[in-house]
Amino acid sequence: MAAPLVRRCAAEAFGTFFLVFAGTGAIVFEVPHVGIALTFGLVVMAMIYAVGGVSGAHLNPAVTLGLVVGRRFPAKEAAPYILAQLVGAFAASAVLLAITPHDSHRLGQTLPASGVAPGAALAVEAILTLVLMFAILTVVAAKPDVQALGGIIIGGVVGLEALFAGPITGASMNPARSLAPAFVSGVPSMVGLYIAGPILGAILAVPLWTFIHGKPNELIQRDHDNPKERNPEYDRVLF
Repeated sequence: MAAPLVRRCAAEAFGTFFLVFAGTGAIVFEVPHVGIALTFGLVVMAMIYAVGGVSGAHLNPAVTLGLVVGRRFPAKEAAPYILAQLVGAFAASAVLLAITPHDSHRLGQTLPASGVAPGAALAVEAILTLVLMFAILTVVAAKPDVQALGGIIIGGVVGLEALFAGPITGASMNPARSLAPAFVSGVPSMVGLYIAGPILGAILAVPLWTFIHGKPNELIQRDHDNPKERNPEYDRVLF
């Protein structure tokens, strides 16, 4: 039986807090690029195992929306999840601001590299999130022994994409991760592309995954209000 919604939202807030605190904190404290990428990948892996059994550890509004589109998460619970993720992310940025009030890195804000046009940055973020969402959907539909490795698989994808695309766009893939440092730092530059890009990528991943795997997207939507009849895969959604 799934945990009550309030507990699942608390788990999402906690998991997203630590994701943003650790990941953007690595940027704030000038960890080398490879270390930043590893930090994001490892914190995602850790939070999947820490709170995935309670909330599914989405930690990302784009992922939550992608799971709704893919009929792997009930639409009526999307807003509370996204709100919890935003609360956790903003709290993390607020703590970092208190620790480093004169941070020159804008609290780890994501911005396109010099010479990268906004449209190109949006496309990169969409592609990165599409690949991430594709991996998530694959883990969700996999056998239990593969699902048990979900944290390693998904954390690995995040780390890989942060490693090669971090210098291009910051490799956000997560609206909450980008919104919080932008607004808490008081410099909300170009946040629109870090909202639109990840959401677009997450949504496009659903039909692509269905086409490639040839499987219907119908794991968890039915009988959500009847825990005794709900598909047990519902509680296995990761990230």
